[in-house]
Amino acid sequence: MLDERSKSLLKTLVERYIADGQPVGSRTLSKASGLELSPATIRNVMADLEELGLIASPHTSAGRVPTARGYRLFVDTMLTAQPSLVGVETAQLQPDQPQRVIASAAQMLSNLSSFVGVVTAPRKPSVFHHIEFLRLGERRVLVILVSPDGDVQNRVIFTAQDHSQAELAEASNRLNAGYAGLTLEAVRERLRHEVDALRGEIAGLMSAAVQVGSEAMAQEEERVVVSGERNLLAVQDFSHDLGSLRRLFDLFEQKTQLMRLLDNSSRAEGVRIYIGGESQVVPYEELSIVSAPYEVDGQVVGTLGVIGPTRMAYDRMIQIVDITSRMVGQALSQR
Repeated sequence: MLDERSKSLLKTLVERYIADGQPVGSRTLSKASGLELSPATIRNVMADLEELGLIASPHTSAGRVPTARGYRLFVDTMLTAQPSLVGVETAQLQPDQPQRVIASAAQMLSNLSSFVGVVTAPRKPSVFHHIEFLRLGERRVLVILVSPDGDVQNRVIFTAQDHSQAELAEASNRLNAGYAGLTLEAVRERLRHEVDALRGEIAGLMSAAVQVGSEAMAQEEERVVVSGERNLLAVQDFSHDLGSLRRLFDLFEQKTQLMRLLDNSSRAEGVRIYIGGESQVVPYEELSIVSAPYEVDGQVVGTLGVIGPTRMAYDRMIQIVDITSRMVGQALSQR
């Protein structure tokens, strides 16, 4: 456990480093902390903090900088956010199509933070309202899936045997009469138990339709909107390290890792902060992510956040992310 003196000096060091981007020396700490301590006492405290892994001393400077562990302790126990934030509270997201709201939110996060804004699109329930099978040729069938909100998905499947249009109509009628309105997972489970009561070819068609429907819905849910990647080119922490920049842009391009991270955030309440290097979730030591889920009608449907260097103003980012998450939820609820 740190004593109050050590906590005060660590808090001052982190705040000075976030503000200036330069290693913080004992003389600067002495002036900024307001504590009546001798330079020798401050150096001893700094040595203790370094031994605990909370700060580090770059080879090129006598000053210290926070480590990921130091940032984590600062964020968890020392961070004080301001009650209001000019620029976020005056911004607005107008009710619109979900994808436009998401794109506007990503851009807003980027503009307000000067870093990267990222938003996952609202998850859609995997429910079908209506299904049709259309024979295209020998053993080729077009599956037409209509969701409750009118979205249409078309997929071509190849069947083990040829089917007449009458057989295809029978399969679609059975699905529409007995399963419409259920989730695709529920349909799959019921088919597993009812397959003996169905003709083999009908059961096969229905199972294939559920499979392509699940795949179509999964593809729809993979949407991640990223805005402001080029802002990182102006960040001092990245500008001299092309290798780090290349890894970051690969992260934004592939998006798989982003989806995994944001999925973790969606299971948490409120704003979460991930600091690079402290876990496998964020594999880049120089990167931090501030994220929060957003809700529509009381249900979490997506996640958004700001991605930037570990040397970021966390109090400001928390407010940006928190307020934007509420604005997105409100805009989508008013549609």
